[in-house]
Amino acid sequence: MTANSVGARLREARTQKRLSLRTLAQSLGVSASLISQVETGKTQPSVQTLYAMANHLDLSLDELLGVAAGPGRPAVASGRSEPPPPNVQRAEDNAVLEMENGVRWERLASQAGGPADAILVTYDPGASSSIEGKLMRHRGIEYAYILEGHLTLQLEFDVHVLGPGDSLQFDSIRPHLYTNQGTTIAKGIWFVIGRREGNDAMPDAPGERALGGNAPLASAVDVLRVMDDFHS
Repeated sequence: MTANSVGARLREARTQKRLSLRTLAQSLGVSASLISQVETGKTQPSVQTLYAMANHLDLSLDELLGVAAGPGRPAVASGRSEPPPPNVQRAEDNAVLEMENGVRWERLASQAGGPADAILVTYDPGASSSIEGKLMRHRGIEYAYILEGHLTLQLEFDVHVLGPGDSLQFDSIRPHLYTNQGTTIAKGIWFVIGRREGNDAMPDAPGERALGGNAPLASAVDVLRVMDDFHS
């Protein structure tokens, strides 16, 4: 999934409904220039704006992200059929993985094989998303909201220090690393959207490796792959 492909689907849906940029923008309470930039892939909207656009254009999340329906996973067209039942997951049922360096991952409610991963992540002081401290990358668009503590994000050559209430979004194919350089835990909620699209065709990247047997989890990429097995 890329910003261009999402934008193209939004533009196609808008033109099929014969809505002008101005009309759609007024309905959503945003500028026409923002809609245009989203459709051309020049900017990536917030989750709230993306969902508002998709809902107004009667696009399901699967349709928007180009996720094909598979066995046991019927296509859901927003406004044209019944949505799947809700998935209510109790706190004690969260699947938990822990890295040796003090990062704890809890998988939140999600759809098996769905387009999004929802994860609660806690970093102990000094912990990072890669045991070796190496930058990593993977498919998808990453969104996060910091609940407590401070977390340092190295995104290629840029460094961002994030605190409570701060949020972020970026294309996860960009090499990145999270580190808790503080003296208290850092905790946040992450959403990774579109990670599974075309995964088999992706060449090896920093932070990616084959897991076998009881091999320790060395990075966030390892954790995401293992968490896929919780639904299988």
